[in-house]
Amino acid sequence: MSARTSRRWERQLRNRIESRTLVVGVVGLGYVGLPLAVEYARKGIRTIGYDVSAEKIAALRGGTNYIRDLDDRVVADCVASGMLDPTDDAARLGECDVVFICVPTPFTANKDPDISFILAATRTIATHKRSGQLYVLKSTTFPGTTRHYVQPLLEEERFRCGEEYFLAFSPERVDPGNKVWHTGNTPIVVGGITPSCTELARAATALAIEKVVTVSSPEVAEMEKLLENIFRSVNIALVNELAQLCDRIGINVWEVVEAAATKPFGFMPFYPGPGIGGHCILIDPYYLSWMARRYDFTTNFIELAAEVNESMPYYVRDMIVREIARQPVELRKARVLLLGMAFKRDVDDLRHSPALKVAELLRVEGVGRVDYYDPYIPSVVLFEGSDRAETLSSLPRLNRAVLERYHVVCVTTDHSCVDYQQVARYSRVVVDTRNALRAIPSRGNIVLLGDGR
Repeated sequence: MSARTSRRWERQLRNRIESRTLVVGVVGLGYVGLPLAVEYARKGIRTIGYDVSAEKIAALRGGTNYIRDLDDRVVADCVASGMLDPTDDAARLGECDVVFICVPTPFTANKDPDISFILAATRTIATHKRSGQLYVLKSTTFPGTTRHYVQPLLEEERFRCGEEYFLAFSPERVDPGNKVWHTGNTPIVVGGITPSCTELARAATALAIEKVVTVSSPEVAEMEKLLENIFRSVNIALVNELAQLCDRIGINVWEVVEAAATKPFGFMPFYPGPGIGGHCILIDPYYLSWMARRYDFTTNFIELAAEVNESMPYYVRDMIVREIARQPVELRKARVLLLGMAFKRDVDDLRHSPALKVAELLRVEGVGRVDYYDPYIPSVVLFEGSDRAETLSSLPRLNRAVLERYHVVCVTTDHSCVDYQQVARYSRVVVDTRNALRAIPSRGNIVLLGDGR
């Protein structure tokens, strides 16, 4: 292809971006993709949302929103106005000028990266690609994915990046439940295969996002996303380990952290808990350690932090079993109630929730009955995929009669809708892993993770 022809595609796409006449496509309408699609649609840019789930498409076409962080009316209005067009027809991606890839990136049973969803989405896009399109991968992944896995699939037919099409990586920064920072106002990083790819991705992203920061390559953008989450993983591991130490030596770790947080520089508070959950913080250390091994490098520090965090559900299990042992009841007849099953406060996101692991460990330990209460999570499956899989449903309500039935009540997720004063008053023993009962005078029945007692 001549330089003149390649510049024509770049110029044509730039004009559509600047005139706001482009069509945006979003592949994957989950926690990342749907908010992004809505952000473009509500700003007057025609957006095609593609997902393989017929259920999601049917819900959106009917004006039903399934992402808690989005306003139901805004989603319904975007669909009704035609600015957001949900579809499960992949051929519609050929209509788009810019396509964002927002699909899951889990890990395997051996904790190796699983980028199969990225590869499948890219192959789908490649089937319907056309000249002049920009593709932006947003799924969290290891450095080199965009260049060494996505780009070759798009170029199977001599489709040259930076000439006939454009490719960049721009990691998602979604924080479920955050009322201040959302898709539209959270700064975003962009790095393209070529300078023109970077600039076009920046311009297209800036139509929906308030601040866009460019970097020199997709690899930088991929690595910075891992750094963001591994930074949190390491610091959470630090306080989780300190919590266990404080329990042994008789110091309240929560008081320690609050005291340290009074320093106006050089310190950022992190808090202990029953483990880490969600999509990124748990998974990203393993993505990086897997990639590092390919370069004969071992990320000892990062892997150790991940191990500490993954040990916390076991520590919480031991706390609960210890409190059962102090009561006149056999373990096989004991009843435990977990308060909260979502991975964090006030969200309906169950992904990799440590509460699930705590429930499974209690069942393995032989605890007679394990129930939970979570108004955001109607049901869960323990030991999913195994021959001992069992489904639990959330208790419909939480009151005195319910609380008095259990030998131990454990706060695994500190939802703000729970009446913790009631919990403290009517529970025999409360194991608090989130410091949710900090404002309630102790009745001698509250056992706090890391309180030194």
